[in-house]
Amino acid sequence: MSLPYWSRWPVLLSGVLLATAGAAFADDDDDDNARIRPLNHAAWRQECSTCHIAYPPQLLPAVSWRAIMKGLDQHFGTDASLDPQQQADILRFLEANAGGEGRSRRGEPLLRITETRWFVHEHSEELPKDIWSRPSIKSAANCNACHTAAERDDYSEHTLRIPK
Repeated sequence: MSLPYWSRWPVLLSGVLLATAGAAFADDDDDDNARIRPLNHAAWRQECSTCHIAYPPQLLPAVSWRAIMKGLDQHFGTDASLDPQQQADILRFLEANAGGEGRSRRGEPLLRITETRWFVHEHSEELPKDIWSRPSIKSAANCNACHTAAERDDYSEHTLRIPK
């Protein structure tokens, strides 16, 4: 005995949904958080992008941004001092948009994005070991060497171009 024509539709529809769901979940480019919410704060963009890209505040916790801003007179070998009012304004912006809490194993604030668990996880798989020493890249902190849209806060694999 066969089923009436109209009663086959739910079974057929379920099969189609299962087949297409598998394709959707097979997307393994891991770009879920690659597009960081773009932020616009003129002083932060201007001051922080003088020497490097203006790193998105979401990449470090507030405690880290406080420590970084407190040590601008010795900012990774450079005097990046700001006038107190501008420094306070940028710090408020960084704290308001900071990522989750995180500290080093010694309990100190992380001062480098490249030392966060997120960065290590995202950059440890499938990358050649010599990548950071390439003259075209120079450092793990040089995001825009590989992430061609980093200045627009887009770190997706679709804009990734690893130079030789």
